[in-house]
Amino acid sequence: MAAAWQPQEEGFKEICGLLEHQISPTSTADKSQIWQQLQHFSQFPDFNNYLAFIFSRAEGKSVEIRQAAGLLLKNNLRNAYKTMTPDNQQYIKSELLPCLGAADRHIRSTAGTIISVIVQLGGILGWPELLQAVITCLDSNDLNHMEGAMDALSKICEDIPQVLDSDVPGLSERPIKIFLPRLYQFFQSPHPSLRKLALGSVNQYIMLMPAALYASMNQYLQGLFALANDQAAEVRKLVCAAFVQLIEVRPSFLEPHLRSVAEYILQVNKDGDDEVALEACEFCELVMVSVKHDGADPSSFLGVMVTLMSWSAYCDAQLPPETLREFLPRLIPVLLSNMAYADDDESLAEAEEDESLPDRDQVQSLRFCVSIPGCSRLLCFFTDFMLEDDDIVNVWNLRKCSAAALDILSNVFGDEILPTLMPVVQAKLSASGDESWKDREAAVLALGAVAEGCINGLYPNLSQMVGFLIPLLDDKFPLIRSISCWTISRFSKYVVQESGHQKGYEQFDEVLMGLLRRILDTNKRVQEAACSALATLEEEAAEELAPRLEIILQHLVCAFGKYQRRNLRIVYDAIGTLADAVGAELNQPAYLEILMPPLIAKWQQLSNSDKDLFPLLECFTSLAKALGAGFSQFAEPVFQRCTAIIHSQQLAKADPVAAGFLYDKEFIVCSLDLLSGLAEGLGSGIESLVSQSNLRDLLLQCCMDDAYDVRQSAFALLGDLARVCTVHLSPRLPEFLDVAVKQLNTPKLKETISVANNACWAIGELAVKVRQEISPIVMTVMSCLVPILQHSEELNNKSLTENSAITLGRLAWVCPELVSPHMEHFMQSWCIALSMIHDDIEKEDAFRGLCAMVRTNPSGALSSLVFMCKAIASWHEIRSAELHNEVCQVLHGYKQMLRNGAWDQYMSALEPPVKEKLLKYQLEAAPLQNPEQIGRILTVFGFRKTLIRWYGNGVKRCSFPSF
Repeated sequence: MAAAWQPQEEGFKEICGLLEHQISPTSTADKSQIWQQLQHFSQFPDFNNYLAFIFSRAEGKSVEIRQAAGLLLKNNLRNAYKTMTPDNQQYIKSELLPCLGAADRHIRSTAGTIISVIVQLGGILGWPELLQAVITCLDSNDLNHMEGAMDALSKICEDIPQVLDSDVPGLSERPIKIFLPRLYQFFQSPHPSLRKLALGSVNQYIMLMPAALYASMNQYLQGLFALANDQAAEVRKLVCAAFVQLIEVRPSFLEPHLRSVAEYILQVNKDGDDEVALEACEFCELVMVSVKHDGADPSSFLGVMVTLMSWSAYCDAQLPPETLREFLPRLIPVLLSNMAYADDDESLAEAEEDESLPDRDQVQSLRFCVSIPGCSRLLCFFTDFMLEDDDIVNVWNLRKCSAAALDILSNVFGDEILPTLMPVVQAKLSASGDESWKDREAAVLALGAVAEGCINGLYPNLSQMVGFLIPLLDDKFPLIRSISCWTISRFSKYVVQESGHQKGYEQFDEVLMGLLRRILDTNKRVQEAACSALATLEEEAAEELAPRLEIILQHLVCAFGKYQRRNLRIVYDAIGTLADAVGAELNQPAYLEILMPPLIAKWQQLSNSDKDLFPLLECFTSLAKALGAGFSQFAEPVFQRCTAIIHSQQLAKADPVAAGFLYDKEFIVCSLDLLSGLAEGLGSGIESLVSQSNLRDLLLQCCMDDAYDVRQSAFALLGDLARVCTVHLSPRLPEFLDVAVKQLNTPKLKETISVANNACWAIGELAVKVRQEISPIVMTVMSCLVPILQHSEELNNKSLTENSAITLGRLAWVCPELVSPHMEHFMQSWCIALSMIHDDIEKEDAFRGLCAMVRTNPSGALSSLVFMCKAIASWHEIRSAELHNEVCQVLHGYKQMLRNGAWDQYMSALEPPVKEKLLKYQLEAAPLQNPEQIGRILTVFGFRKTLIRWYGNGVKRCSFPSF
């Protein structure tokens, strides 16, 4: 039936005409109308048949029209394939298979793309003829057929590799086992295209490691070594990529060949093709990251390899300790050579842009640090995130990869690399002449790259080194000025530490003033680097900056008049970081007169839907926290604007047409964070603002938002408001509590840990304020918190564990009668979590809950008494005298309760440091003999019945208040 379908001549011509007008650059037709017409035709059941016919059989039409038909078919199939009739599906598939051997490579390539889409949608089982057709083409001696089949196969391997590693009815073995021998054979093909496609296809299976690849690994490795010096750069790049993946997944396979592989990688680090060299450099970086994450002695080579992708999964194989070390003298100079700017590096053109040139609107480049376990700030500094609308693209090149590799290398081998590194650095720094500026810049970059890993070896000469770098802040070449800012910032900790003596303070002042000069540089790239470096110095110096606040603020405010859009964001960050660093020191009228007018002017210039508002909102958040009550004069308009932004964004989410702009959750997140900053800074001073607003209703809606980050910020604000103005939350308290509990009881807890963390904290803050009003949800919350404490190692989130322990304690404090009957089920894990929390008020609340539970149900803690003692011993000092007395009473109560050596048995299970810390609770004091004295302690402790049973008539004669 499928073969009986034939196109109508009129329809064929009309569709071809539309496609021709659509792709023609000279056509005067309205492209949007043509596209609408094509979309209209898509509603007809056999429209995709026409496209398949035009693509495969319209020999009289141009390749461009046929290819356009194919690409439109591919897009249509993504949405319509599963709803098409089987006849139409079969017709399209039957037309595609002959195209694998088409004379034109564009037709072959497009056919492969469409075939891959159909396999994604219908699977291999839905197209039994495909496998045989591909095998037939691969086994032919016709280049077109072989290339077409390989192209389709490679796309299937890339898009859906698992389908070839699954059982197929009618086949005695999995498809991957059938294809692998043929792919290996193509490694030796005289045609580069086939070698590339075959190797790329096999590489897709390294991470999956199917049994067929595992069993034929020796043949695969032999193929890799044979292709290592292939004339085609694309093939060499794939060889390097294969080594990178193998070292991640199965380093044991490379162990016998490690020296040869290292030699090869070192060789291709100098490859004339930058992409090949980049792959090789990533191999070196991966090796060194693996060493660093192994936690082994840095003097060993690879220890246990760690994958670059997960940064945490350990491999089983131990690799030789000396292999990499012997290559260091050759590897380090290669890395330094690669760190020099290439002639075609886009940064060279950007570096010539001074402040008079407008920012390029289509690309806004920001640099910021991403939290990656084990990642130093260098990796983050050299990750340029190019923001174009909402798309983020990571721009990575050989220079940046080499610098990151040197950074990790320094963290692995430490000072051991300095004898090789420093002579090369010194030689580059001493090179004179304008033509050598790139080498000098690379040398300064290298010093910054090793600042963390080689700090011990550099330390004796750091003063001279920083003294050498300071003049480079004024170098004639902007990229040397910018990299000098960054490298100096890498030594900020040392510069601040040494400021305690006269010479050190003078150098600190030189660094500070040098960075401030560069903040006012005319070059955009230098401005950016200087602001970022100043922010780093601010984090380290903190209150040490107080004497220089006026001049710092003057320079930052001056930057407002110079900077354009992109760099203004970094100024906001520098101001926010300064506020975080110096805190209340900033709350001086003179400083506010300098700082606030230009900030408010910028605030008023931006509309509520302008994305440039994001960094300004974040800046105001830091200022509100730092200034505290000093921010009250600015609070009302800021508060009102935040609530207006949240309201307008919620409207835009529901109806963007009516709102007049598209919804963007970041506006809500930033506004919620700023409101949290106001609550934290103003304290109860925010109450009047909340009472006159609709914030309560807006906040509840945000707590139920489908976006994780909106809920995360919403629950943070809920907790902050609970601290300072709970009364305004009361009308909707049950709803807030209900939605907060739902964040703790979700199968996606690992994905939303930050949301759960803030929700958990907010519940605890509400509990201590509303007291018994929390009782309806106590059991539900407890049923969520206990599993979190019992499986804390699986969740691997310290903050959530601590907040769960504190909130559980707060619930026990306000509702001990509800929590204490169940305490024996969670005491051990709870006490372990409590012992890990630093002294603070929240920990005090949790221990008040502990004491309340023990008074209510003393026997419930007996089985975990040792853990409870360890938790008590974790205190450095309980500042609350009342809580200290309560803890004393609990311990003395158990000591009196546990007679006949039982108490001593418990104490013998404690480590000496724990027993020593418990002495402050006077446990070694003389036993209490007076019945009234015993009665006071043990009645508070809640042991009346136990007392009577253990002490007999002597205690019965005492008059105890009823429990």
